[in-house]
Amino acid sequence: MRLHIVAVGRLRSGSESELISDYRQRAERTGRPLGISSVSVLEVDERKGGSKAGEAALLAKALPRGATVVAMDERGKVMTSPDFAQRIAGWRDTGTQDLAFVVGGADGLDPGFVRQADMALSFGKMVWPHMLARVMLTEQIYRAASILAGTPYHRV
Repeated sequence: MRLHIVAVGRLRSGSESELISDYRQRAERTGRPLGISSVSVLEVDERKGGSKAGEAALLAKALPRGATVVAMDERGKVMTSPDFAQRIAGWRDTGTQDLAFVVGGADGLDPGFVRQADMALSFGKMVWPHMLARVMLTEQIYRAASILAGTPYHRV
């Protein structure tokens, strides 16, 4: 299964970019024996969207064909890390080939896009900067792979 983070905005080089790269590499290394072949980041240019609806159209075009879509939204489902790992394993085990996590721009995702997603997921009631949300998401993907692999990275 291929995992994709599809996001509005271009991440400049710096600490966030370095963290995402590190967690992506860790997730791929840990996930490969578990059937998670890659973790990629696909970015759309927010300047071309002009509005949440415009961004949603760009995001929809960037999604891999047939992907299961998880919209990152503050009103989405809040999960524990082990529950998140099990949800990813469930998608993998039912034949999902592409799993796309979608992160909106500074104003969030278009409500219509969120409604059409297979799932809406939240990091809690606090609102996070969209660039930092990418780092957190990438870390949680690595953590999920670590949980599924039975490594000691995740401690309760």
